[in-house]
Amino acid sequence: MAESRAHDEKTANAPAGKKPSTADGQPTVEPLKMRRRIVWASIWGFVGVNFLMFLRFFFPRTIFEPKTVFTVGTPSDFGLGVDTRFQQQYRIWVVRNPERLFVIYARCTHLGCTPDWKESENKFKCPCHGSGYDSEGINFEGPAPRPMDRAHVEVGAQGQIVVDLTKLYMRERGKRDQFDDPGAFLRV
Repeated sequence: MAESRAHDEKTANAPAGKKPSTADGQPTVEPLKMRRRIVWASIWGFVGVNFLMFLRFFFPRTIFEPKTVFTVGTPSDFGLGVDTRFQQQYRIWVVRNPERLFVIYARCTHLGCTPDWKESENKFKCPCHGSGYDSEGINFEGPAPRPMDRAHVEVGAQGQIVVDLTKLYMRERGKRDQFDDPGAFLRV
């Protein structure tokens, strides 16, 4: 209270041509000018943000999809069992048994989740709803209606295994079984 009275007295006693100042000698800004500055700063801030949003419109977001046809190596690069090297990059597992080499597309047939390979249990297990698949991708537990799909595989001109995810082979009970079709596996 006493400070505000002292301030009022200073401004009342100040000469007409001089601006009021604080005890430090710094000029004070009138409240009306301060309000104008805040309003103008808000307006320019709003215009600036809208201009940046306008510029962002010209740089659309893009999603980079992984390749659907790619090579994974030669057949001799894979030992018996499930190879999980390509799970993160291409969402596949390369499986080799004594007679065949094939590629399982790592998508649960229940709701499309990516199952995990459990080495200790020798099975694929879906973390979302508990579907279980054996090492060949055949479902044996949980809500999955059918086995996981297999991708088209062939040996390319340089001896590399070429995987094509646009051609999937599936097995449905009583309807069709494409796991023995040419392209669903390689003989080793």
